[in-house]
Amino acid sequence: MHLPILTSDSVPAASRPILDGIAADLGFVPNFAAAIAASPTLLAGFDGLRRAVGGDSFDPVHREIAGVAVGVAVDNAYGVAFHSTVLSGLGVDQEDIKAMRDGTEPRGEVQAAVYAFARALVVERGAVPQEVVRRAFDAGLQPADLLQLVTECAFATLVGLVDNLAGRIELDELLRPQAWK
Repeated sequence: MHLPILTSDSVPAASRPILDGIAADLGFVPNFAAAIAASPTLLAGFDGLRRAVGGDSFDPVHREIAGVAVGVAVDNAYGVAFHSTVLSGLGVDQEDIKAMRDGTEPRGEVQAAVYAFARALVVERGAVPQEVVRRAFDAGLQPADLLQLVTECAFATLVGLVDNLAGRIELDELLRPQAWK
């Protein structure tokens, strides 16, 4: 299904203020948001989840690690490129980013536990094996942290579903250096 990248002139009126808010937050409108703007409902859901996972109570490195894990698990090229770009900006080692993009856990007990949990959550459709949950707790994560990760995984899965439905949404120039696959 082809999803064109809409412009401020071609989006439905109900989508325009949402895109303006995204642009105000990020400094630009990502192609993904512009592609889903034909549906104000989907755009509003995307933006609500984006804002929820972007809050101060969520460790940004954990959020982005989960995004890469989900992206790899659901074959979401846009998400992998996006989350890899953000991880680079957060100072995460390129070797760890490459490992995650290849489907391997990053170094570091907590980061590896986050990656394993996010991947298992999506692959096992929520039935995360107890040893994966126990590993996360042993690494110092709390139930609230895992629930935060559930939110990021839901967000990343939404992006993956649409990216796959569209046969890949064109990467923004900013994301192209981290193109995946």
